[in-house]
Amino acid sequence: MLSEPQGVRYGRAWVHTTPARASVLTSVLDLDDDRAQNPDVAGAKAASLARARAASLPALPGFVITVEGARALAERSARGADAFAVHEAWRRLSDDGRISLVVRSSSPHEDGASQSMAGMFASILDVQGWPSFLDAVQEVARSGHNAPMAVLVQPFLQPAWGGVLFGADPVTGRTDRLVVAAVPGGPDRLVSGHVDGAQLTLSPRGRLRDASADAPAALRSRRMLRPLARLASQARLTFGAPQDIEWAIEANGSLVLLQSRPITALGDEADATGPVFGPGPVAETFGLALRPLEEDLWVAPLRDGLREALTIAGATPARTLRSSPVVVTVGGWVAADLGLLGLTRRRRSVLAKLDPRPPARRLKAAWRVGRLKVALPALADDLIAEVDRDLRSLPDLRTLPAADLLRLLRRSHKTLASLHGHEALAGLLLAEATDRPTAASAALRILAQNDNDLDDEVLVARYPVLLSLLPPRIGSVLELPVPHASLPATNDTEADDVPVRESLRLRVRWVQELTSRAALAFGHVLVDRGVLESPSDVVNLRLDELAAVLDSRGTVALELRRGISAGPPLPAAFRLTDDGIVVPVRQQRDDEAGKGAGGGRGAGPVHLDPDIAPAPGAVLVVRTLDPGLAGVLPGLAGLVSATGSVLSHLAILAREYGVPTVVGLANATERFSAGAWVVVDGTTGEVSGLTDGEWGAA
Repeated sequence: MLSEPQGVRYGRAWVHTTPARASVLTSVLDLDDDRAQNPDVAGAKAASLARARAASLPALPGFVITVEGARALAERSARGADAFAVHEAWRRLSDDGRISLVVRSSSPHEDGASQSMAGMFASILDVQGWPSFLDAVQEVARSGHNAPMAVLVQPFLQPAWGGVLFGADPVTGRTDRLVVAAVPGGPDRLVSGHVDGAQLTLSPRGRLRDASADAPAALRSRRMLRPLARLASQARLTFGAPQDIEWAIEANGSLVLLQSRPITALGDEADATGPVFGPGPVAETFGLALRPLEEDLWVAPLRDGLREALTIAGATPARTLRSSPVVVTVGGWVAADLGLLGLTRRRRSVLAKLDPRPPARRLKAAWRVGRLKVALPALADDLIAEVDRDLRSLPDLRTLPAADLLRLLRRSHKTLASLHGHEALAGLLLAEATDRPTAASAALRILAQNDNDLDDEVLVARYPVLLSLLPPRIGSVLELPVPHASLPATNDTEADDVPVRESLRLRVRWVQELTSRAALAFGHVLVDRGVLESPSDVVNLRLDELAAVLDSRGTVALELRRGISAGPPLPAAFRLTDDGIVVPVRQQRDDEAGKGAGGGRGAGPVHLDPDIAPAPGAVLVVRTLDPGLAGVLPGLAGLVSATGSVLSHLAILAREYGVPTVVGLANATERFSAGAWVVVDGTTGEVSGLTDGEWGAA
């Protein structure tokens, strides 16, 4: 029978105790006790280790002084039975003081998924003897500063190696990567931030993918790394999410789990698994961030038109098309599904490669597309003629009542969707006409002959083709670009002689301008009725709110949105989490070429700021192909864009002017510094650096 002491030294006093059965006491719980898995009782750290031991993970034995027990000890109000239970647990774990212990905090509020609170509370290592143990328990219990605090007690180790193990990349959130940091000895110096440790990146099975230069050979061995990978996998299965694990390896090679908690602030890439989006295909149409009403008027019909065109062309499986939003807006910026538009590489599984259905689908689509290709020019001409008739028949918008303006705005969706769909099909099916001018080039030549210095509004009214040089906007003053001095003038008939696709694009822009002016006219009505302070405030409303605001029922929504600013510009390629967070995606390596969009080969110094006019002979490097750049194209030695298509409006215009152009060059604006000389090859898509003067010597 165990010899139980009749008194326990507590502080400077002896507490006379009465032995009590451990099953009754709740002030001290063994980690193998099921009750220790409750974080409200044992704190999060101890509860996690109790769950780990229950799942047969290599966690050390130990006990926890519960939240209530630790509070009583800190306040020196512990009952005799509680003090006896603490002494008995210490005696057994320390072998009557012969084994050093570690006394650690275990707050119910630490080690959560959103914050770890690591290092905020006390932990005391290498505690020897009963008096030192009591002092350590009191210090840890009081470190909570009146917050709930349990105290975790385990044997103290002096391991050969210690460190942290992340079951997913904590920066990117990638779950196919494990990240390890290690130091000789225990992990406390690493966790406290005193040292960085050797850094390693592993596959989920423990294969070394990358290691810092200071990682010794002992750490790189599979004998060391595979157990860590297994521990990460087991911990994830046990706790249901990737874990941030503190670990140690004893001198005999045994791996020990010291602590496990959810990875705090896990990178969003872990939750971003949907389509890859990018602004490139739509940036030249929407070069600016849109406001709420602009999104509703112009993005929704673009989405419907593209979806219909892709359905008709049959190039995309129906299931894939249904699962994609096709076009999205993030912080007002517009982006399209790059996969649907064929601008990303898709991996096909072995089963997909053996599936006989895709060739059959392509054959059926080819038959349908072949017929459509023949009929499309006539269908597009009919649509263009119909839109032109409707535009000519419209009265002065300022004379229309609010109900008619609202009806016009709602009906514009169908017209724009049809125009976008036909334009997308024309781009997919019809060969580009190289002997006819683009709308933008015709517009620039019209500007070149404007000797009368006419107002921009007057010029646009006389030559509507000039709208091809401007992005759509509600309430903005028209500001046409300054044409290059070398541009020849044009005549009116040449401005009308543009290819089918260009004609469709131009009608899209005209209808967008119509809706812009109709929305502004609606804003004037709301100002007259005392609903809005300024007509341009109408852009902060949604299309389905206009009728309610007309009756003064939607002013709250307007006030809430007035102060909202646009988000930052979007990366060239990204995914979205369920919460709408943008997660950039690297599409290609820096040593890969972009896509040549024609124009031959040229060289010049890099110009990076699109808001400042580049000097003649410069190579303009931009993120997106903004239509506002049309005016500077004729003087460029080259054009390079991180996004965009060879069929984009500006790329076609650049080819027309003989400007070497490369599109889709990932990280283009980060690769080159301003003033550095580069060669742009519009055929191969390569952009390479030059030493100063090397081009002239060649």
